Amino acid sequence: MLDAVVAGALWVRPYPVRLGGARFTARMTVLRLGDGKVLIHSPCPFDGALAAAIGELGPVVAIIAPGNLHWLHVRSCQRAFPQALTFVCPGVEKRAQGLGFDFVLGDESPPLWASELSQVALQGTRLMREVAFFHRASRTLILVDLVENFTPATPGTNLLLRIAFRALGMWNRPSAAPEYRFAWGDRAQVREGLQRILAWDFQRVILSHGDIITHDARRAVERAWRSVLR
Repeated sequence: MLDAVVAGALWVRPYPVRLGGARFTARMTVLRLGDGKVLIHSPCPFDGALAAAIGELGPVVAIIAPGNLHWLHVRSCQRAFPQALTFVCPGVEKRAQGLGFDFVLGDESPPLWASELSQVALQGTRLMREVAFFHRASRTLILVDLVENFTPATPGTNLLLRIAFRALGMWNRPSAAPEYRFAWGDRAQVREGLQRILAWDFQRVILSHGDIITHDARRAVERAWRSVLR
């Protein structure tokens, strides 16, 4: 139901995605804070069994839509946990018409998780925005589209996805999502945000698409962003 990444603190749940004939997976992250409260990052579709499994971890207090393409299942999560506050990445409030939310995220962590999570709100392009999170206790960077990591070991991909990512030079190589790679916005502003993320002392990266990065994580992220960092 949930896969543990850091015992007692971080879990993930993969779910299938179809886009233009390509099949791959996305990943929801569940975080339990030191006081036992639970945050849901980039929700997947919910059913009763999943809601019950997460509810056993502790009270769900926040639902986070961390990117402009990662809000589609927020309503499903809200139905499962109607008492939770909803936090959205800047831009989601304009794209997700009718979506109820409580706060728009920025660079400053809300009091709810400020003692345990740092964050950077980054506008990669005019349309693509994302809020990156750093779970300090486990030294884990949590992203959605700023890095993707599809490899031959990645489950849930089909032939079209593999062909497309080989053509883009993204197969078996951590890379920013195509929406970022070909259209970084204000590069100086983006570079400053990326450098703040790289200043965090992370040793693993949980991302939405592809394999979690557990080896040489900083170098992998630097390589994924090399075109804008140099």
